[in-house]
Amino acid sequence: MQVNVSTLGSDATGTIELSDAVFGVTPRSDVLHQVVTWQLAKRRQGTHKAKTRGEVSGTTQKMYRQKGTGRARHGNRKANIFKGGGMAFPPVPRDHGTALPKKVRQLGLRMALSAKQAEGKLIVLEAARLDEAKTKILVGHLRTLGLESALLIDAADLDVNFTRAASNLPHFAVLPDLGANVYDILRRDTLVLTRAAVEALEARLA
Repeated sequence: MQVNVSTLGSDATGTIELSDAVFGVTPRSDVLHQVVTWQLAKRRQGTHKAKTRGEVSGTTQKMYRQKGTGRARHGNRKANIFKGGGMAFPPVPRDHGTALPKKVRQLGLRMALSAKQAEGKLIVLEAARLDEAKTKILVGHLRTLGLESALLIDAADLDVNFTRAASNLPHFAVLPDLGANVYDILRRDTLVLTRAAVEALEARLA
């Protein structure tokens, strides 16, 4: 399929042929959901921790004698029913990541790219470079392109000025082609690719 290519100033520079194997796949919500769930689970730190009754500090002496008090039977005060006691079945550090086949991950990325193309929310730029690292200049270009919430994917050698200017914008993100992922593509309204990024993604996913 043919897609128009423009500059940051919204000037047309030609067209590019997009591969149907990468940008023409029929999206499936179950695959996209599976990949996003895998991504979010994998990035969880899993460092939450609470102490059991064997880990809290305190005496192990029995509170009072077993019989004759009229009260319930208890051991020491480190039980979970007392204030300052340990928790029963507390959270412990663990890895929340799950296994997902590489083919499913690649399929999900192709579907996310295809979904943006099908919705008409895919823009291809000739290049993403700025002479100065000025956020104000970049905001002007984004307004010209009609972008409010967008993800830009470029080749591996990101332009330093462009990246610095974009770092101040809360609804605009920049990633290299190797960092392209389903979650970031779907959470932004528009996907912006440079010509170099299109070539790199097609070489990896086609």
